[in-house]
Amino acid sequence: MAKRLFDLALAVCALLLLLPLLLALAVLIKFDSSGPVFFRQERVGRFGVPFRIHKFRTMVADASARGLPLTVGADPRITRVGAWLRRTRLDELPQLIDVLRGCMSLVGPRPEVPRYVQHYPAALRERALAVRPGITDPSSLDFLDEAAALAAAVDPEREYIERILPVKLQRAADYAAHATLWTDLRVIARTLPLLLGRR
Repeated sequence: MAKRLFDLALAVCALLLLLPLLLALAVLIKFDSSGPVFFRQERVGRFGVPFRIHKFRTMVADASARGLPLTVGADPRITRVGAWLRRTRLDELPQLIDVLRGCMSLVGPRPEVPRYVQHYPAALRERALAVRPGITDPSSLDFLDEAAALAAAVDPEREYIERILPVKLQRAADYAAHATLWTDLRVIARTLPLLLGRR
């Protein structure tokens, strides 16, 4: 209950404070390329319940028809504004809406698409999906250069499923087992510099 109240309070405050920025980013996206402002995609949430995540669109409108649900290196589907949004992680801000909806938390394992959840081992799947997925988590901070790593692989999807995903999943399970309000605050403190342009 305390975590949910914490999420709601911070999400409401953040949305109010960031509203001018969010509107400005929406205008930039519309002027940069045709298509919707938001990218919505089915992800797997707590207890395996699917939901549709909100992000600022960073790729061309028909990106899903042009390739894998993975970003590999300098993906040609990424728009000019989208590249900047991804670099600064500002594309993730609309997920504050999902926090208000109760689908997500500020901190928690990053939600995967069903295609890759199918590869979760049964033991870790139950543990990793025991908590709400989050906007940020220790694993996503440790894999900031994931796109570059996938670009160097002969088979990016196989590299993701066999090497990166198991590590992410184990860390997600560890987070779910040991998460506290204090650990969440530490993750948020690590995440904020990314939004200020520092690695």
